Amino acid sequence: MQLTAPATRRTALRDADGMAVASFILGLLGLLVLNLFLGPIAITLAAVALWRGTTRRGRALLGLTLGIADLIVLITLMQVDHTVSWSF
Repeated sequence: MQLTAPATRRTALRDADGMAVASFILGLLGLLVLNLFLGPIAITLAAVALWRGTTRRGRALLGLTLGIADLIVLITLMQVDHTVSWSF
């Protein structure tokens, strides 16, 4: 059983690191397109990565911040256009 526990921990940590990177990328991409969908996904991935103890904490926090910024940009542009969606 000791042989599987460290391997399981490494796999979980690698998954958390992947989620942190994915949240950053989706949050960044969400500033340009599909922020209604990508913002909440970035927030969720960042929260799960932080909860699992990622070694890329800064990247997860940046993904969380970008996800929140995605939703703020969406709300702002929706208020300006008076529509449910926005476009350039």
